[in-house]
Amino acid sequence: MTLPPETQGRIARAVAAEIGATPAQVTAAVELLDGGATVPFVARYRKEATGGLDDTQLRNLADRLAYRREMEARRLAILGSIRDQGKLTAELETTILRAETKVALEDIYLPYKPKRRTRAMIARENGLGPLAQAILADRLADPAALATAYVTDQVPDVKSALDGARDILAEGLAEDASLLGRLRDHMRRVGRLTARVVEGKETEGAKFADYFAHDEPFATAPSHRVLAMLRGQNEGVLTVTLDIDPDAPRGQSPAELACAAALNAAGRGAADQWLREAAAWAWRVKLRTSLTADLMAELRDAAEAEAIRVFARNLKGLLLAAPAGGKATMGLDPGIRTGVKVAVVDATGKVVATDTVYPFQPRNDLRGAQTTLARLIGAHGVRLVAIGNGTASRETEKLVADLLALLPAGSDRPVKVVVSEAGASIYSASELAAREFPDLDVSLRGAVSIARRLQDPLAELVKIEPRSIGVGQYQHDVDQTRLARSLDAVVEDAVNAVGVELNTASAPLLARVSGLGPGLAEAIVAHRDAHGPFRTRRDLMKVPRLGPRAFEQAAGFLRIRDGSEPLDASGVHPEAYDVARRIVAACGRDILALMGDSAALKRLDPQRFVDGRFGLPTVQDILADLEKPGRDPRPAFRTATFAEGVNEIADLKPGMWLEGTVTNVAAFGAFVDVGVHQDGLVHVSQLADRFVKDPHEVVKASDVVRVRVVEVDVPRKRIGLSMRKDAGDPRPPRDNAPGRRAPPRNDQARPGGGGVFAEALKGRFPPK
Repeated sequence: MTLPPETQGRIARAVAAEIGATPAQVTAAVELLDGGATVPFVARYRKEATGGLDDTQLRNLADRLAYRREMEARRLAILGSIRDQGKLTAELETTILRAETKVALEDIYLPYKPKRRTRAMIARENGLGPLAQAILADRLADPAALATAYVTDQVPDVKSALDGARDILAEGLAEDASLLGRLRDHMRRVGRLTARVVEGKETEGAKFADYFAHDEPFATAPSHRVLAMLRGQNEGVLTVTLDIDPDAPRGQSPAELACAAALNAAGRGAADQWLREAAAWAWRVKLRTSLTADLMAELRDAAEAEAIRVFARNLKGLLLAAPAGGKATMGLDPGIRTGVKVAVVDATGKVVATDTVYPFQPRNDLRGAQTTLARLIGAHGVRLVAIGNGTASRETEKLVADLLALLPAGSDRPVKVVVSEAGASIYSASELAAREFPDLDVSLRGAVSIARRLQDPLAELVKIEPRSIGVGQYQHDVDQTRLARSLDAVVEDAVNAVGVELNTASAPLLARVSGLGPGLAEAIVAHRDAHGPFRTRRDLMKVPRLGPRAFEQAAGFLRIRDGSEPLDASGVHPEAYDVARRIVAACGRDILALMGDSAALKRLDPQRFVDGRFGLPTVQDILADLEKPGRDPRPAFRTATFAEGVNEIADLKPGMWLEGTVTNVAAFGAFVDVGVHQDGLVHVSQLADRFVKDPHEVVKASDVVRVRVVEVDVPRKRIGLSMRKDAGDPRPPRDNAPGRRAPPRNDQARPGGGGVFAEALKGRFPPK
């Protein structure tokens, strides 16, 4: 639907206010995005046009733009509908044009919206409209006396007449946009979200025990608890309600009084009394029910949005985790009865050997397993050993540690690293894995994935459906279309932020490059296989179906090392090569000699190279790319070292200092893998020696951190951790010596017992 120019201007102004930009920036970005440009391309190569909007702002812009366009289309449809009914006045049109939300629009439209036959309609058909008006007009009259004149064959008695008049008035209240807005605001402000266990479901629903008798303010209920309660309700274990002024006397609650005020029923006449009772009835029977449904839907929507944001941020942290790099790597997919699957990949990720060893029950072939692993390490020059973090992970890690200790002194021993295997089994059974490894058993493909995700997490994880990577909460409870769209955007931004090696990248990785997609990615790989490596970015134009538009969007994010054009190894877009060459000429240096020479490049004045096409932001980006060609935004590779002798949750003791890897970050804290098969929680109040509002300020998924054990609940498999420094020792101890323990501090936790993390843990462990 094409929107009028004045509507488009209104959208630009609204979106600009929401994302902290100007209407001109929004208009320029919208024009580019509508023209087929991708967010990564616009953020990186069209800064002059958008005034430097970054990828986060552009993603927000795209989301708000979609909302605003839907809203404006709905606004126009509502105006058209009311106009067709002959009821559109200038005042009503102004009111509709000023509505700021979809909810406000629908409230205004309610009286004009075609609807099924209601009780109020039937009452009007039975001639009771004048009775309702008569009661409103004469506050001293007795409504029952007025009603006697309206008793007919269709209205058999006075009570029926008054009930019909009440239905008419109640419908009027339910269609009063101003009243509905005030009631919603009141309900948001004072409402309490309550959960109670369904009688007889205590044992069956034990996983929801935290919510058997729970209540908290509606306005501040965090997303994880909301989704936990709603899941419990969906499974028939909990009843979840929104309580509004439950202790107010009948007829005296603020909501009931507001309804009475809307009828101007403040007097002492008989009609006033009847109107107040009718207003209270309308609130209890009609308005509270519909508004509660609206607010619960709003609450779920907000909780889902927050859960999706948390998932997206965690996924970004995982995708942008430090790569170990091109080193021969052994991947181990641990197992007990079925054995440990082994795969060795070379520096390029090519599979060079596979095997299965059985060091655990029932075979207990420990010596045979170590012999096999030692042989593979020596034969293929293995420098890294990646161990999946699933079942038997710590046992397998100990097996490898013992083996490495037996290697000859002075030898270059491999480094062992525990790697998240989330999604590896899904990838192993996928059509993509079958095409990539047609002759490899499904069980061994997981070991290959584990090895490769240590070498380059991004390149391997893009092969897995983002929802299967497992760094979110309640991902199965949220809108799946919305979740997929958000996670796909995260993957796209991560891939393009890092850049992709054109001559080595897999089709799934290439598919995430700006302007490409699965079809063109497959075509690029097919062309590469048939004609050999690409020598320049321009050679991409020889790929079937890859036209100028796709080339423009993709070229800057693709890298070619050791090609014919040195600039192809950088993030400089081919369209700006002339600017880069002018910079090189100004230095009087060969381009290869200049690339990486920070001192020479910093002496240049960027303003000298600004021209009619490329402004200062582009020139500054080119200088940065020449200074660090092929720069990778990911951090340096680092691994967590798990404590020896700490293999199970029962091995943990309060006061221990441990090293671990952040696996998940939620609104209430971060979860850390310390090597005991159960992540521990660092509550937000324990993340730092200062107030922390958002845990993402301090940590992100894949960070390596040192933590202190605060609480251990073995039966419930819950671990409380802290990253706060010891009050008496500002530096965390490097050992777990006795006497180094400090009492837990929880400045932000709610009082009331149940343990330091009792409140934080609510909803953390999604019932499976």
